Formats: sequence, C-alpha cells, structure tokens
Amino acid sequence: MDWLVNGFDTAQQWLFESMLQPLMFSLGFASQLESGYKAAGWVLVGVLQLVVIAAVIGPLQRWRPVETVTDHATVRTDILYTLIHRLGLFRLGLFLTIEPVMESLFGTMRVAGITTFQLDGIWPGITDLPWVSLLLYLVVFDFVDYWIHRGQHHFEWWWRLHSLHHAQRQLTMWSDNRTHLLDDVLRDIILVVVAQFIGVAPGQFIAIVAITQLSESFQHANLRVWFGRVGERLWISPRFHRLHHAIGIGHESAPPEPAGSAGPGQAKRRSVLGGHNFGVLLPWWDMLMGTANFEVRYDATGVRDQVEPGADGRLRDYGRGFWSQQWRGLLRLVGKA
Repeated sequence: MDWLVNGFDTAQQWLFESMLQPLMFSLGFASQLESGYKAAGWVLVGVLQLVVIAAVIGPLQRWRPVETVTDHATVRTDILYTLIHRLGLFRLGLFLTIEPVMESLFGTMRVAGITTFQLDGIWPGITDLPWVSLLLYLVVFDFVDYWIHRGQHHFEWWWRLHSLHHAQRQLTMWSDNRTHLLDDVLRDIILVVVAQFIGVAPGQFIAIVAITQLSESFQHANLRVWFGRVGERLWISPRFHRLHHAIGIGHESAPPEPAGSAGPGQAKRRSVLGGHNFGVLLPWWDMLMGTANFEVRYDATGVRDQVEPGADGRLRDYGRGFWSQQWRGLLRLVGKA
C-alpha cells in the first residue's frame, strides 16, 4: 500500500505546485493553499476515475450492452454531470458555500466539549493495518448510504429531487452523477457529518468516495452482466442496480392491504414510494432489510409517470439539458411540476 500512497502523494504535489498553486496566487486565494492542496487530490482522483471509465467500462458496454443507445443527447448531458462531479467543480461549490458553515459548526461543538472518536481505534491494532481500517470505514459509510438512499425513496419531498436520477431512460456508465445538485448537497452533508463523528482520515475519506463512485459508474453501465448466485450477494452488479432503476419495480412498493380487504385483486391500486435494491456497494443491507430483488432480468428503466399519464392526462417532463433538469427539479420540490 505504501507505494500506492506515495505515488498518489507525488502526483498530487505535482498537480498542486504546477497548476493549482500558481492559479490560486494569481486569483488572490493565497490564504487558502491548504484547501487547494486537498482540491488537487480530488481532481487527481477524478481524472483517474475518468480514465478507468473510458478505458475499462466503456469497452465492456460495447461488448455486452443491454440495449442500443438511441438518445445520445441525454447521454451527453450525463457526461456533463460526471465531469462536474469527478473533476471537482461540485466540491468547489461546496467549499465556497457549505464548508465554511460546517467548519464553524464543528468548531463550536469542539469548544462545547463535544468530541469525536476514532472508530478504527476501538479494536487495538487496526490502525496499524491501513487496509483493514479502510474496509471498516467503507462498510460503515455504505450502511449510511443505504439509509440515505431509502430516505430518497421514502420521503415525497426528497423523491421529487431524487427522481431526476431515475428519469434516465437509457442507463450508461455516465448516469451515476445525473442527480439534482440539491439532492447531492443533502447527501454530502450527511456523509461529512458522519465522517467527522467517526474520525475517518481525509485520505481515507477520499479513497472511500473514489471506490464508491467508480463502482457506481460500473453499476449504471449499459451492461448485461451479473455476478452469479454467490457474487450477487457480495457486491452490487449492473443487473442488481438496473432492477433498482426499472419502471414500477425499483422505486415503487405495493401499498398495504386496507382493513377488511379480501386480498389482492379486489381493485387496482397505485403503488407507493419504496422499491428494491437500495444498496450502494454491498447488497447485505437490502438482504437484511428485505428490500433485495435478485431476479435475473433487465427491464426498461425510468419513472412510471414518464410512461403513464398523471391525473392531468400528461406525462411528466424531467427536462432534457442540465439547467432545465435542475430547474424542473426545484419546481417539483415546491409542487409546481
């Protein structure tokens, strides 16, 4: 692991000193050089991810696609989302807006005597085993991510934002970051707070985010692949996650039977928010909570109201380009779209 860490540190130092540091001096941000160095790490991770996506996942999509991609315009929009997130532009926005507030909050908590702890310090010796420590934090964050995802599908107001992610009718390796920015901000705030409370190191946090993002790019790929009966229960595959995006399956659950009902089939009733396969990396939480669906099938993806008219007789429009999608997400949030 040492050679990997040292190699990354060397590349981060070069990127910072040759590009970001001169730019920050010229823009008058000399007092923020420490943050600039962190930003260099995020940019480097993003570039490495883009290389893997294009060089590895791309050929796999061409090898065994689920469907023929015909709407290339929506894919280009998804690529824009990916570049915004993976090259650090989204995190730059957080740094300029949310991070100062969070730092002030954590500082106030420390002054008040509210301290954090090192989760990997509970068991003696784990801190001397970097890979074990990283895996421990990875599992913890994945558990948190599972419940964040359940919340995105459970609360109507949150679903109005998150549904943009599900509105992509043709999933590709670029679809992971197709999300409403406000939805991303809410998720990142929760993860940062958890990271502060359990004491994950900054380098480990970057590694966890990188592993998660790269795996999610693979899960969203237009790829007819599953991992077999055993493998499907160890790590989330493109098939497992595609079912989460399937119309009428992944984002809906059957409502409870009304009191006195004679059973299903009495009347056709609309499904409610819920769904299956909420896991981000590990299917374990879905298995434990009864939300796993391991059927080997590759259904059409999207949201039901894109293909079935609503009460007004119209299909819902989620927007085509980046700005229209963001704007319509805000309108849905306030009940205007």
